[in-house]
Amino acid sequence: MSTPVPTTPVPTEALTDPEQVPVRRALISVYDKTGLVELATALVGAGVEILSTGSTAATIAAAGLPATPVEEVTGFPECLEGRVKTLHPRIHAGILADRRKSEHMTRLDELGVTPIDLVVVNLYPFTDTVASGAPFNACVEQIDIGGPSMVRAAAKNHPAVAVVTDPADYPAVAAAVAAGGFQLADRRRLAARAYAHTAAYDAAVATWFAQQIETGEPQAAPVPPAYVGLGLERLETLRYGENPHQAAAVYTRPGTTGGVARATQLHGKAMSFNNYTDTDAALRAAYDHGDDVAVAVIKHANPCGIAVSADGDVAEAHRKAHGCDPVSAYGGVIATNATVTAAMARQVAPIFTEVVAAPAFEDEAVAILSAKKNLRLLLVEPPAREGYEIKAVSGGAVVQQRDTYQAHDDDPSTWQLVSGQAADDATLADLRFAWRSVRAVRSNAILLAHDGATVGVGMGQVNRVDSCRLAVERANTLGLRSTGDAAAEAGPQAETGAVGGADASTVLSADAPERARGAVAASDAFFPFADGLQVLIDAGVTAVVQPGGSIRDEEVIAAARAAGVTMYLTGSRHFAH
Repeated sequence: MSTPVPTTPVPTEALTDPEQVPVRRALISVYDKTGLVELATALVGAGVEILSTGSTAATIAAAGLPATPVEEVTGFPECLEGRVKTLHPRIHAGILADRRKSEHMTRLDELGVTPIDLVVVNLYPFTDTVASGAPFNACVEQIDIGGPSMVRAAAKNHPAVAVVTDPADYPAVAAAVAAGGFQLADRRRLAARAYAHTAAYDAAVATWFAQQIETGEPQAAPVPPAYVGLGLERLETLRYGENPHQAAAVYTRPGTTGGVARATQLHGKAMSFNNYTDTDAALRAAYDHGDDVAVAVIKHANPCGIAVSADGDVAEAHRKAHGCDPVSAYGGVIATNATVTAAMARQVAPIFTEVVAAPAFEDEAVAILSAKKNLRLLLVEPPAREGYEIKAVSGGAVVQQRDTYQAHDDDPSTWQLVSGQAADDATLADLRFAWRSVRAVRSNAILLAHDGATVGVGMGQVNRVDSCRLAVERANTLGLRSTGDAAAEAGPQAETGAVGGADASTVLSADAPERARGAVAASDAFFPFADGLQVLIDAGVTAVVQPGGSIRDEEVIAAARAAGVTMYLTGSRHFAH
């Protein structure tokens, strides 16, 4: 094996101008080859020597560009199926030497090591491999070692070295090199991004690995892992948080797909903090109904209305959802799990709405809704349904599995009939709809439904009997004359601000039937006493689904039997705080 020979002159003097350091030598080792050839072409054109490894070097060479293999520098071959390539003093000394210190430069001269001015590295796709369902050993193989080591070394030595981990930065790299080198401020900015990149990567590895230790089985997590790391990266700052005096930003977790943070905005004003939280709640509600076409209208994280269409008609689902509570829908957020059609768009357009989120929009629907200059249109891939959710508390956080009906209690065949006659198919379908929908309501939650749509929602009360009263009151006072005419009747008043104000009488029916009568009800947790149930019975509710589990279950069941009301117990609750 020959002794490695430096291919460029070794400097013997300390760095004289730390503000701008020219790039003479670059190390490139990337898994993601996006933009690689273009970057290498720009560097070679600027007279930069490129060191490279494995498939990166092969890609550069295939483009007819010169690149020095790392093994020619180290004098040591790439080995162990690529596990060892750059982990060598001749590489890391070239990255880490503090060029502000003459003794460091003298030592490099003695060792025959040439400094490296630019490190371009991106890492093995660990999170993608885990997400693919790959087996344990395959995931372990995608834990990068040399890459993070080079990235962290270059970031530490940012007074002289620039580090790049994102192909999106390659054009800026080419421009900086052509201009005589990176400014110190740019190197600091790149270093900060590099540390965030490796931190997120390590957090993903640590969280996954802890999960495997806890469960003994890859991809399974019956208990939360011993370590949970977020590794969030800021996407953009927001105007403010929940209130104008609070700073805020939106972040995403590298390697994740779907959900509101990753949405593509097609139109409208920039999203606000409250827009994000309400849209997330709306998406959760819309995607809780399996393959049924569903629409959820959300305000302050609670449903104004949720509905499904038996015929798969998203416009019908929207009409029914809006008709539940058109007063509260003013300034709300709409989400659906289906394509927004032109028919739905024509219904939404007259109603003051903050956000419409969907997996797809018809072109005509976009054109119709884009006439509202402030209305935000979000193209959102289906959100992740599994995994953990984290809530910050003072001094730390609480972590739990997402509520995704792991108990399979959304299947009526698992329910226990404890009162009344078994529900017919239509009633059972409404009960299932109500049970799936109540999970979107903040506790204590009572939800009334009829014909695949909510007709009354009681939420956020500190006792269940008040939630029952609220659900009945809203059902019997807030409905439109005809849900089929919901958009037409609510629209003009909504635009002028009348809906929700003193002049809402033109929209709300003075002689509307009591919608609670004949409806079904769902309670997110058990009735602690019979008084809440009695409110529903007195209002004319005909069937109820609830978890059961109270020490007074027999008292509650007895009240249902005395009234001839059908009642099912699911055995599981769905609090949402």
